[in-house]
Amino acid sequence: QVQLVESGGEWAQAGGSLRLSCVSSGRTFSIYTMAWFRQPPGKERALVATISRSGDNTYYVDSVNGRFTISRDNTKSTMYLQMNDLKPEDTAGYFCAAAIRDFGWPRGMVYSYWGQGTQVTVSS
Repeated sequence: QVQLVESGGEWAQAGGSLRLSCVSSGRTFSIYTMAWFRQPPGKERALVATISRSGDNTYYVDSVNGRFTISRDNTKSTMYLQMNDLKPEDTAGYFCAAAIRDFGWPRGMVYSYWGQGTQVTVSS
């Protein structure tokens, strides 16, 4: 079992930056592929970025590529999402997730553990 707790979400102006954190407790953090998902109001939850167990490999969806950076510190059992050049369409609840089962990088992960989410609101 693993518990995930997100933080760092808040209101920001378009063009601004935020840094989200996801702290893990329970089983060894480094065994999990990790990801950030987001769920805009009235829409389904969708993948934002994924990072491999070691942190050597990352994947971003097109809408955030070049603006967001996913990273992890396995010594601190923490994952981060640095969000730059924020846009109103980035407004969403942001969730971190952990996967052990892997059916293919980067979109073949089965995410078994989820945090409660942190809200990001970007105004123009």
